Amino acid sequence: MRFSSNVKPHVLLLIVGTILLLGYVYFNFFSERLNGDILINEDQKSTSLSRLVFRSRVRNMVSPEKLLYKQPSVLVGRTDVVSVTPWLAPIVWEGTFDPVLVDNIYKPMNLTVATTVFAIGKYVRFLQDFLETAEKHFMVGFHVRYYVFTDRPHDVPSVNLSQGRHLSVIQVPGSNRWQEISARRMEIIQTTIERQIRREADYIFCLDVDSKFHARWGSESLGRLVAVIHPGYYEQTRDRFPYERRPASTAYIPMDEGDYYYGGAMIGGFVEDVYTLTKVCRTRFEEDAGNSIEAAWQEESHLNRYLLDNKPSKVLSPEYLWQDFKAKTKEVKVIRFSGVIKNYADVRPNV
Repeated sequence: MRFSSNVKPHVLLLIVGTILLLGYVYFNFFSERLNGDILINEDQKSTSLSRLVFRSRVRNMVSPEKLLYKQPSVLVGRTDVVSVTPWLAPIVWEGTFDPVLVDNIYKPMNLTVATTVFAIGKYVRFLQDFLETAEKHFMVGFHVRYYVFTDRPHDVPSVNLSQGRHLSVIQVPGSNRWQEISARRMEIIQTTIERQIRREADYIFCLDVDSKFHARWGSESLGRLVAVIHPGYYEQTRDRFPYERRPASTAYIPMDEGDYYYGGAMIGGFVEDVYTLTKVCRTRFEEDAGNSIEAAWQEESHLNRYLLDNKPSKVLSPEYLWQDFKAKTKEVKVIRFSGVIKNYADVRPNV
């Protein structure tokens, strides 16, 4: 390249410097493209390396070819209950889904469903009925991994599990207060997801051990974030819900807010979404504890606050969380899962 003798030296230096700079940028850009790497700073590198990896992912609803099932209708169906929320999440009742169709959509996905239960202290006595009835009715035909948290691992009963179903016993400390046991559930589920469950399952259901299955609980219950309507309050207005009403608590819900009252005996969804829920609720628990506050119904209060802000993608009707002391109502055609009758003074460490 030749330059006119009239070009001043400082201008010449500027031109040459610009050319060199453009060449450097060009070289680095294409070098990165060829190597497939994107330069990141050390903080970004640390964050990406520490990010948890989950198995859960959204899949298409693919129906097998030539599958025969009853034609759905937009005019005929349940008229005695509401089957969709205001944010367009389905509310699952008997008669709102085709079990043959949904099973044939989900089973080819080769999913694994994690199921956690806490059998602390005398609550271990409920574990055998829980597991035996689950083997008959819960996610039949799917891979299921039970995670039993207990302070009495030697009292965990031996139950025959179907092929593709496994049980892990995880020892945790007991407590002299049932409220503390309840409060620590979120923390224990969160840490177990981090260490183990995220690598072993696609979906997770966190259930109460003092319960039994009575009828099908299947793939119709699967969703990104799943909650269940509490059987004691589905006929009540929001001002009658036992939300945490003290503004000082992070679980606080004002009298004029709230959708449904969700039962704390069931949390479900993608492992990743339930992980986020437990992590947030644990943080709020700890913040309340630092301010000497215990929410009215421990994890259930924090669960309801979380689900008010983060709407569930699917809501299960009270069929999926009944209470044995309640008579079945006309809306509840099938009782699928229910809490057993018990003497709290006998099974809880404190009343």
